[in-house]
Amino acid sequence: MAILVVCPGCKKSFRVSDQFAGKKGPCPNCKTLITVPAKSEEVKVHGPEEFASGGRTVTGELATKPLPKVMARFDPLWASVIAGCCVVVLALAWLGGNIGLFKGNYITCALGLAVVTPPLVVAAYSFLRNDELQPFRGMALYIRAGVCSLCYMILWGAFAWIAGAGLLTSEIISWIVVGPPFFIVGMLVAHTALDLDMTNGLFHYTFYLLVTMLLGWVAGVGWVWEAAQTITL
Repeated sequence: MAILVVCPGCKKSFRVSDQFAGKKGPCPNCKTLITVPAKSEEVKVHGPEEFASGGRTVTGELATKPLPKVMARFDPLWASVIAGCCVVVLALAWLGGNIGLFKGNYITCALGLAVVTPPLVVAAYSFLRNDELQPFRGMALYIRAGVCSLCYMILWGAFAWIAGAGLLTSEIISWIVVGPPFFIVGMLVAHTALDLDMTNGLFHYTFYLLVTMLLGWVAGVGWVWEAAQTITL
């Protein structure tokens, strides 16, 4: 490795072999006596001890590349199971409607909601959750989905009471006054219980409303502006 030398007389620079490190000799240009600098120690760059305690894969190997983002895949089998369950629920709702099980009966309507609400809450959460955050699983998901389901059912009960008390009429102004608070509360429930952002929380509650309204119509209960006025204890 060559050593850079600058002559103090003529200020010219040149390189000499490292075998002359620390020795003296004349400048090849002006013959001024020059002392060749000693060879400096080599600078070594050390890695951060293989990223210390982190930077390893689940197999214990050193991770030198960014971990790829795992995207949700469409599972035909799981989709078939969901579709089959939907068909069964619709068939049971239709059957119950034909024998008059739900129409005008608050208890059976509440039991029906208790059966379908938790699966709807979990299904909607699986689609609307933030993929950048660790999703809720296992017992944590069951508890949060249970709280969200209970609140959604209470909102339906509150709506039934308001409509049954005659506070909701066919006039649009009454729906404009009564409707928004339910959507706001439902959005806040989904945001708090399932950690969804406000927009997805609104979508979550709206999805639940649409599906339960459809099931109510299939079960012969009628649409929301009809059903609540006919339900009795």
